[in-house]
Amino acid sequence: MDFSFLAEYYPYFLYGTIITLIISVVTIIIGTIIGILMALAKLSPIAPLRWVANIYIEIFRCTPMLIQIMIGFVLLQGTFSAPTIDIGILKLDFTRLIPGLIVISLNSGAYVAEIVRGGIQSVDAGQKEAAGSLGLKPMQAMRYVIFPQALRNILPPMGNEFIILIKDSSLLSTIGIYELMNTAQIVITNSYIPLEPYFVAAAIYFVITFSTGRLLAWWEQKMGVGYSR
Repeated sequence: MDFSFLAEYYPYFLYGTIITLIISVVTIIIGTIIGILMALAKLSPIAPLRWVANIYIEIFRCTPMLIQIMIGFVLLQGTFSAPTIDIGILKLDFTRLIPGLIVISLNSGAYVAEIVRGGIQSVDAGQKEAAGSLGLKPMQAMRYVIFPQALRNILPPMGNEFIILIKDSSLLSTIGIYELMNTAQIVITNSYIPLEPYFVAAAIYFVITFSTGRLLAWWEQKMGVGYSR
């Protein structure tokens, strides 16, 4: 194994990691918001909202994310007038990044919606009835009674979804985003070393996802997930 290239090319991995983290944080936040809204729509008594939520969820769950990214890039490229900014030695082209962020967020939102829906439905129906008997409106009951209890069941699968999302950010290399995977490929092209840069990228992904997993496990433990009551 020859890792001597790191002395010259470590800035590529550093700034590629920064861009990967930016992508991951933004898509996790947006995807979670979309997922919660779609879960509520799917559970809504209003039929058109349920239809829209079901169509959206099935489309994004039943097609590969890579194809979604390519279609979204072709459809949305040029729609946004956005700048290109320098992040260290790399350039971040927002005209390419924004379509990618939209597609990954929508894809994640479909999975989050099913996770949230399952968590809400796992709460005993008597909780909703009790909230109603106390004079709480449906949205108040959801906010103060049902959702806090559902969060205990939602958090573990949500953690898995977040970790998957971090790894799936590498798919944006296909549309020219200089995230971690793409920077590894640049290093391979420039250094003529075909394997070791991928090991470095894999190690960085491992550190990010492992740290995220440990943080979520701490949060689960703090909330009492998996513990007897």
